[in-house]
Amino acid sequence: MRALLPLLGLSVALAGCTVGPNYRAPAPLDHGTPPGTFTAGEEAAYDRQTALPPRWWRLYDDPLLDGLEEKALAHNTDLRVALASLQQAEAALRGTQAARTPQTNLTLDPGYGQASGDAKGSPVALSPGAAYAGLESVSYNLDLFGGLKRSIEVSSADLGAARAALDLARVNVAGATAKAYVTVCSAGLQIAVTNRSIEVTRHSLAVTQRRYDAGIAGINDVIRARTLLRQTAAALPALVAQQRSGLFTLATLTGDAPETLPEAVASCAAPPLIRSPIPIGDGAGLLARRPDVRQAERKLAAAVAGIGVSTAALYPSVSIGGSLGTTATSLPDIVKDRGFQWNVGPLLSWNIPNLSRARAQVRQSNAAARGALAQFDGTVLTALRETETALTTLARQLDTERQLTDARDDAATANANTAKLYAGGIGQFLDTLDAERTLIGAENSLASATAQVSQDQVALFMALGGGWQEAPAVTDTSLERVTAPAKGQ
Repeated sequence: MRALLPLLGLSVALAGCTVGPNYRAPAPLDHGTPPGTFTAGEEAAYDRQTALPPRWWRLYDDPLLDGLEEKALAHNTDLRVALASLQQAEAALRGTQAARTPQTNLTLDPGYGQASGDAKGSPVALSPGAAYAGLESVSYNLDLFGGLKRSIEVSSADLGAARAALDLARVNVAGATAKAYVTVCSAGLQIAVTNRSIEVTRHSLAVTQRRYDAGIAGINDVIRARTLLRQTAAALPALVAQQRSGLFTLATLTGDAPETLPEAVASCAAPPLIRSPIPIGDGAGLLARRPDVRQAERKLAAAVAGIGVSTAALYPSVSIGGSLGTTATSLPDIVKDRGFQWNVGPLLSWNIPNLSRARAQVRQSNAAARGALAQFDGTVLTALRETETALTTLARQLDTERQLTDARDDAATANANTAKLYAGGIGQFLDTLDAERTLIGAENSLASATAQVSQDQVALFMALGGGWQEAPAVTDTSLERVTAPAKGQ
């Protein structure tokens, strides 16, 4: 035991000696001003004093959308994959932490054979016989230079990145579900507008046909009216296909087969819209909320801790432990004193010939950390760019929608006036036809603009990074479908 005292003294002296840099979370954009109030967008369109609510889709006050979001966040297959990755990271951390505990190994070796006479100092061959051996060993890595500690830091950061990845998947699923719902409802709106346009052109054709039968209008007027009707009706098939595609997407997002369509949504003919100011908060809240920023920060932490793991390889690894065993030629003798053996002491391991390789690994880890820091800065800048772009795009699209609303109202007034003149025999048919075409175009443009406003609102919510807080638990994946009990169970 006296021989162990210097080693124990060295262990105490080196306790807390952890090689490699200590990680410090970076402030966003160290080289610039931290983000505050957003610069883009109109004051009237946004509420900058209120943070984005966790379940932002409830701002639409649409029970159908609420139900789809809850189902998607619980059953979506991408979320199940992200959950499995998180569980892998949790298990990896537990495995790394277990390396800090004493490691034990039990070996039992019963057998029958013949030992070497020369090895035993016998001038003749030894007789074969039975041999029974058992060995229990215990070792503990002193981690004098913090290699295990840094490894645990890496695994902990990897676990944090996996949690952020799951939250990021939730953001994407929530946004994709809302976008698919908007697609279905927008197609329903455009189908309704097209059907109204068809009715208008059908009525116009009927009036023109009566005037032709009375000898007032020419055959070309009838042909023009019929052409406009067919051109208007030709837009329907593409809109129906768009609506069905959105329904297929919704079924997949909620974890159902594509043929399992949410039929209750199919009748939606008005895309969800928020006409009140949208709560957006500020830039600091955005960066704290967005999971991709948190994921990039955790990856940076893992990369910095990896420098310590690589640096620890430059130094010797010291373990202390012992073993207790027994060897006998008969089973009853295995517990007798003469069969026992034991030892205790340190184990020093140092890969001196491979120090150049270890130094290269340190340089590689440093480069990886610098890359992770650049990636973090890039993620922050991307988050700010996406949000500012979404704010500007939505504000300008609202301007477009207002202009097209006025244009539609003017076109409707002009169409009504020319229709009265033509029906009274005063106006020209070409004027009526042109007015109807203008009204149909204005109706379709307004419907498209309204649909785009709805899509732009969802894009803004996705840029703001909400939807992962207060989310329902993801349905775990069971292996019962792909595994069977082993024989004998």
